[in-house]
Parts: sequence; structure tokens; C-alpha cells
Amino acid sequence: MNIKIKKYNNNFIYNIIKKDFKKNKYLLLRTRFPPEPNGYLHIGHAKSICLNFELANLYNGHCNLRFDDTNPLKENIKYINAIKNDIKWLGYKWNKKIHYSSEYFPKLYIYAKELIKKGLAYVDELTKEEIREYRGTLTQTGKDSPYRNRSIEENLTLFKKMKNGYFKEGEVCLRAKIDMKSTYIIMRDPVLYRIIFQEHHQTKNKWCIYPMYDFAHCISDAIEGITHSFCTLEFQDNKRLYNWILENISIKNRPKQYEFSRLNLKYSVLSKRKISILIEKKIINNWDDPRIQTISGLRRKGYTPSSIKNFCEKIGVTKQNNLIEFSMLEYCIRKELNEKSIRTMAVLDPIKLYLYNIDNNYEETFIVPNHPKKPELGTHKIIFTNTIYIDREDFKEKYEKKYKRLKIGEEVRLRYSYIIKAEKIEKDLSGKIIQIICYCNLNTLGKKPINKKNPAVIHWISVKNSFPSEFRLYEKLFNIDNPDQEKNFLSFLNPNSIIIKNGFIEKNINKTIENQNYKKLSFQFERIGYFCIDSVESKKNKLIFNRTVSLKDTWNIKK
Repeated sequence: MNIKIKKYNNNFIYNIIKKDFKKNKYLLLRTRFPPEPNGYLHIGHAKSICLNFELANLYNGHCNLRFDDTNPLKENIKYINAIKNDIKWLGYKWNKKIHYSSEYFPKLYIYAKELIKKGLAYVDELTKEEIREYRGTLTQTGKDSPYRNRSIEENLTLFKKMKNGYFKEGEVCLRAKIDMKSTYIIMRDPVLYRIIFQEHHQTKNKWCIYPMYDFAHCISDAIEGITHSFCTLEFQDNKRLYNWILENISIKNRPKQYEFSRLNLKYSVLSKRKISILIEKKIINNWDDPRIQTISGLRRKGYTPSSIKNFCEKIGVTKQNNLIEFSMLEYCIRKELNEKSIRTMAVLDPIKLYLYNIDNNYEETFIVPNHPKKPELGTHKIIFTNTIYIDREDFKEKYEKKYKRLKIGEEVRLRYSYIIKAEKIEKDLSGKIIQIICYCNLNTLGKKPINKKNPAVIHWISVKNSFPSEFRLYEKLFNIDNPDQEKNFLSFLNPNSIIIKNGFIEKNINKTIENQNYKKLSFQFERIGYFCIDSVESKKNKLIFNRTVSLKDTWNIKK
């Protein structure tokens, strides 16, 4: 589904670009989306993807996809493939070929040598811990490394030795020579190159020195002719280094960098490092677990590209950090699924109900709509017999005045069918109810009760028309608003983030699933919620349904 995102015509970045076009009417807008291939994309990346691609489309420019792959210790080809798949799924096309920072390694090496020749970079022998100590703090200025004033010739020789594998990992590094007394820590002689003996997914073993992200990122932007480089607010100070590097090397292009607020979503962690911890500790299954807000996790949960785009449109692009309500994300998918989902019945926690006044061989067929307001979505058949399943929570043995569903001596209507009255129950030896005995009034099909209020309506499935299925009900993974800000974030896990039920769907719906591309089907199980078929573990003989979202926003956090 293609949607026109109006919000990108009305934000501070759009206004900046608009002014730039007034100054230069021949400007060709070039943006880029530069993920590090060290994890899967999440909903925050979706915001950046929409911003960069939509602005490029708006101005008939183009958006590059570039993998900033400067750390082979954390990167993997599986992440590259997942990222490409997510961008395509969202409906965007990058400009021509995919770019990698690693394809610029030869040029980056030359630019590093240029800084050395200008006396603006040096090879340092301090350890990582010593560099951190020498750098100082926010309240204490840094101090110069004892190796800071080496000669240009010595630095060039040592840097070449670094490239040729002469030193061990961590033994030396290349640092920019800027200002150890700067009020900005990022400008206190940042590291530009370090040694890593690890095969790279693109360059294999050609290099053993790798540029730091800040060094490679700005030069890659300039090489590709990016006109507007967008990043989130936590990189605001890094812009000083971004501009310093470009101003001190002989490169023609000067991209402009602008910062916008990152997406912070309630009850969620979006840090790739923290998601990795959740996977390592087996709290979640993988990067596509429906309980986390990765794009693949949301897709597996039943979210659509248009619902994610609509969400990004609603939250907008600003410079103000804020914490977005999770209900806004759920609203976007609920609104869409309400329009297109097939209505059907499912019983998640079944209890058997026997209609004693109906013959065992009796069978009646009802034709019911797939959507009450969209006849174009068609109809399906349901079967009515004397033995059916209802959800266990739709019956109460003990009398409760406020309970309006099935109880002894009270009536309810079976959805699309007759009014029934519970008369007695049967239990097993442990005292668990195994069957409810009911009377069925066969004169009530499509009729209101005489001199009575309309009874409550419950859903059901005939035992004869049932197909066993697994249902996974997902809730928030954390019990606090902002777990991403907590050091001990694992202490705030919701123990009921997934509840698994084994119940039934209608057999006719199973046939529909077999005959169509089930990955694109969505269902509203009446009175329960919106569901999709799990695309990873579900099989023909064992259907697994993931709840995308409840019918209403009813999930309350217990403080």
C-alpha cells in the first residue's frame, strides 16, 4: 500500500532543504540511509528510512543505501541481508547499487595519510584504558599523549607498519591531533584507525586496520556526493568532528549534517546491544521475536509496511526528544486491520458445551460475512451441531451479578446462532469442569427474546468444525515506561510477555489458509483480537497464530 506522507512537507528539515533549493535551483538532493550491519533494523530505523527516502522522492532526488561496515568483529552478512529485506518490505528502493564504506578503504587510507602529512594525526601507543584516562571528563580537560609530537616521517612509517600487520591488536592506533583541552570530548584527539585481525565480509583479509565510524562516515558521505546527511541527536557533538575531518582533507564535497530526535518508544528497548543481551540470555528467541520492535519482529507479529509508515508520519520529525506512547503504534495497525481483516471465530481456551435437546446427527449450516461492513470480502460457512466449544472464560460456575456471559440458569446467544441456557455441569475427578449441559431454544434464530433484554453474545466452534491451533498472545516485554534508560533493564521484564494457548479455529478458515498466501492474511478472531499466522514456525498440520493487537487498548501496566 502506497501512502503519501504529508508530514515530510512540514518539518524543520524540509524547511532547511526548501531554503537550500531557493539558493540553488539546480540542486540535486542526495540523502542516504547508512546502517551498521551489526544487528537488525528496529522501529527507530524505520523513522530514519522514511525521512531519507521520502524527502528524496519529494524532490526527485535519490537516496543511497550504504552499509557503514568498519568493524568486522560485530558485522555479519546475515544482518546485511536482513536490512535489505526490511527496506524492500517497507516499499523503498535505494539508488542504483548498494554502497559499503569498505569499498572506500583505499581512499580512506590515503586521506588518513594526508592528515599525518599535515601534522594533524599521529600514531599513539597508549592502551585503550590510558587513552580514556588521558581524555579527561566533562569537568576535567584532557592531557596530551607522550607520543603526540612524533615527527611526520615517523608517523607515516608507523602507520604503514600498522597496515602491514606489524603490530598486535591494541598495541597502537592512529589518532587525530585536534585539542585535548576542548570542551567537546569528541574533539580530544579521537581515534581514527585501530588494528583488528578479523576477516571482513566484503574485503576478506585484505586489511588489518579499520577506520573508526566517525572517520569513515563523513568521508563516505562526501565521496557519494550526499547533500544532506541526517542523524539523530546523540550524534550532535560528532558533527564537529564530521566537519573537522572534511575541512582538513582534500575532498571536494561538503555534505551538511542535521540532527533530529531519535524514536523512543514506551516499554521497549531499541538498543541493538541490549537486544543482543536479550537473545544471548534466551529471554527472546531471536531478532524477529514479536515481543521486540525490530522491523522483522513487527512484521512477524502482523504489522504492515503502511502501518509503520503511518506511525512514523504521526510522530513527526522534530529536535525534541520524547517518549512515544506504545498505544500510538498499536492504533496505527488496529485501524488498518479493522478495515481489511477477515472476521471469524476461534476458541483459545476450550471447554465443551453439550446441547442436550438437539439430536446427535443434527447439523445446520450458516453463511456468515467475512466482514460486517465489506460485502466484497465475501462469506464463509460455519456448522452448528449439538456439541460445541466455547472459551472457558465465557462461563462462570459461581454466580456473579456483574458477569454477563454464560452461567447456570442464565441465557446467552451463540454468535450468528441460537439462544442457549446453561442447566448443569460435569466435572472430572480433580474437580475441573469438562462439559456444560445446556438447553438450546431453536425458535430464536435471528429473533429477539420475547419480553426480555437481548442476552450477551459469545463465540463458539462446533467440535465437528474445529481445527486445532496454537495461539500466542503478546504483551509488552517490560513493566516500565523507559527500560532503555535503565542500566539493570533486565530487572523490569514482564513475566507474562507471551501467553500460549492451545485451542481451535474453524475448519473452513483452515482451507482458506491452505489456498492463499497465508503470510498476507490477517484475521479478527471475534471478541479476542487481530491475528496473523506465524511465518517462521507455523506448518500446515500445526497452525500457529500470533496476536498482532487486541481489539481495544486494554493492557495496563502494574506499577
